[in-house]
Amino acid sequence: MITVEIIEYVPNSVVIKTILKKSTENISVMSVDRGEGLTERTTPFDTFVQIIDGKAEIVISGKSNLLLTGQSIVIPAHESNFIKPNGRFKMIRTVIKSGYE
Repeated sequence: MITVEIIEYVPNSVVIKTILKKSTENISVMSVDRGEGLTERTTPFDTFVQIIDGKAEIVISGKSNLLLTGQSIVIPAHESNFIKPNGRFKMIRTVIKSGYE
């Protein structure tokens, strides 16, 4: 499976496709079109994000992180975070729930 090819860009949209959903983790692929972003959120779980196409600015507790294709970051549990629009991009998001049950 070529992950970057399993989801397409849709104009003016954020598209999310779940690859795996279990009690211990969720893995999803997202495509985000230009001018779109994700609202600020805080979760009780660690989240691993990897950019697989384009670039994205991920803000964690007020600290900006610009990620390019192939780069990744861990968003710690209980930290506020959001993705600022910075062109279109695709990413893999893995939410790790084990150890929190």
